[in-house]
Amino acid sequence: MNRQSRLNAILELLIRDGTLDVDEAATDLDVSSATIRRDFDRLAEQQLLNRTHGGAIATGGSFRLPLAYKIARDEDAKKRIAEAAARMVSRHQVVGLNGGTTTTEVARALAASPEFAAGNVGDPLALTVVTNALNIATELTVRHHIKIVVTGGVARPQSYELTGPYNEPVLNDVVLDIAFVGVEGLDPKVGATARHEDEARVSQQLASRAKQVVIVTDSSKFGKSAFAMIRTPEQIDTIITDNGISEHVKKALQNAGVKIVIA
Repeated sequence: MNRQSRLNAILELLIRDGTLDVDEAATDLDVSSATIRRDFDRLAEQQLLNRTHGGAIATGGSFRLPLAYKIARDEDAKKRIAEAAARMVSRHQVVGLNGGTTTTEVARALAASPEFAAGNVGDPLALTVVTNALNIATELTVRHHIKIVVTGGVARPQSYELTGPYNEPVLNDVVLDIAFVGVEGLDPKVGATARHEDEARVSQQLASRAKQVVIVTDSSKFGKSAFAMIRTPEQIDTIITDNGISEHVKKALQNAGVKIVIA
């Protein structure tokens, strides 16, 4: 486990338990107590936890982690999902991406795909990406053959997403071939949902401007329903996920007209 993954794991344990002992964390993560102390000090410097004698306690910042510190659960599954998503896109299409760990992987898969390699002088642009996620825009901006359109809005430090009414002037005037939407809950009766209404609103708008709506999510999100609605099952064209989806949920979604792709 590298240092970044270990820092993520420490924060996850803190969120779960509220407090964390150095020796317990060392045992859980199979590293030395000295390593854990250094990790605790590093996270305390970033105000993501408070140090105590022999351990640490969670802070408000621990519970509202920015995307850079979220542990990438099922990282291999997310990458497979992203690669399957990239294969759905053709050169010169317009793609929408909301924020999140899975859509970030989709952006990376698009950037790495030979389908969207830089063309000749007469064919300079391979792809257009519309996103409200600052981290995605930053990663793709250096790819000169990919046109990046960033919505307006107020930045959420937890997810790097731009939210609020300033999104609308951009999203009202674009047409997307495919919107890849990450979610926090996906229930076969309720549909795709997000925890925060402002993020859900932007995802709704992205989806409404797309000819094809594709939900990209690992199977841990199935059977969960978050606070704010994004799309009903009938409004979703395709879901790309991993093989952890249950047959019951898969069949229910297919009965609603959703195509399920297992990556």
